[in-house]
Amino acid sequence: MPTFSAPDGTRLAYHLRGAGDPLVVLPGGPMRASAYLGNLGGLGRHRRLVLPDLRGTGESEVPADPASYRCDRLVDDVEALRRELGLERIDLLGHSAGGSLAMLYAARYPDRVARLVLVTVTPRALGLPATAEDRLAAARLRAGEPWFERAFPVFKAWLAGERDFDDALVPFFYGRWDATAAAHAAREEAETNEEAADVYGSEGAYDPPATRAALARLTAPVLVLAGELDGGPSPALARRAAAVLPHARCVVQPGAGHYPWLDDPEWFTDRVTAFLAAGSRADR
Repeated sequence: MPTFSAPDGTRLAYHLRGAGDPLVVLPGGPMRASAYLGNLGGLGRHRRLVLPDLRGTGESEVPADPASYRCDRLVDDVEALRRELGLERIDLLGHSAGGSLAMLYAARYPDRVARLVLVTVTPRALGLPATAEDRLAAARLRAGEPWFERAFPVFKAWLAGERDFDDALVPFFYGRWDATAAAHAAREEAETNEEAADVYGSEGAYDPPATRAALARLTAPVLVLAGELDGGPSPALARRAAAVLPHARCVVQPGAGHYPWLDDPEWFTDRVTAFLAAGSRADR
């Protein structure tokens, strides 16, 4: 397992899976160890996945300063990883909360990003949070599921702040609730640094007007991928995020939730691989 030193001296780990040109993948959670990404539904057959464990997660060290878990401060770690890899520019993929980190990196280092993929990203860095209405509308699409009748009232109460998160809600985040999804979900608590997650999006992490202005000058092509059944982001919210970026297009994966590579690996890998390949041809 390779490691490198962050600017503040924290030792950070990353994992390599697959073969081909490197693709740096920023995990979500927030602050969930990169193990949950697996090989992104087989994307590792086409690209060499570079999967960092963000500080304080997975195999990476806990930093001396807990405030360094904040999303904007993690940008320095991504840049240190790029230098560690010896790449002039990187293809960058961010999943979920990791998409805000990817956008902040692209805003600060636009010349270092060759291509950007944002997978089921709630664009908080752009000042576009998912609303309770978005999430309820997506949840209602699952009315035919055998678990819906018990889970939906709990989901509404959670969104209203009337109760804590409950395991009954987890199926709403997966387009296909089966044994694979259940095993994936069961690992989340052990793989997540809750202290770091609380800091990740805390006050000062995001400056949407500044980020929007910076990203308006981004020349890299961007793919925004949403899940049809996801409420955070909904396809409509994903399209709004794509509209902020000058060279972005949005695709919606049918029947997918928040982890689209589990719901239909072939559809997911085909779209992402085609986007990255088209960008590579344009570079030559």
